[in-house]
Amino acid sequence: MAYVVTDNCIKCKYMDCVEVCPVDCFYEGENMLVIHPDECIDCGVCEPECPAGAIFPDTDPSATPEWQALNLKYASAWPNIIEKKEPPADARDWDGVPGKFDRYFSKAPGGE
Repeated sequence: MAYVVTDNCIKCKYMDCVEVCPVDCFYEGENMLVIHPDECIDCGVCEPECPAGAIFPDTDPSATPEWQALNLKYASAWPNIIEKKEPPADARDWDGVPGKFDRYFSKAPGGE
């Protein structure tokens, strides 16, 4: 079992989860984070730290197979992130906006 980042992270990307992860299993895209399922130890400390409520255990209905596959795919392509950075200045404006994946998801890696 692992945790999965879902669409509400898109354009919010708060990164509080990164700070508490004991195994550094988060990977950074241009406008969201993902969790590598093979690295996640299922400790659950990231879930309550996400201000956007975008992280779920893979057994939760919100962590659909599509989101599980997306997390694996992009965790294998994007750079690992081990330190919290500042979220986008407009993150609060995007929190809870429906349909973000279809309109705003970016395959581009994040980081500097």
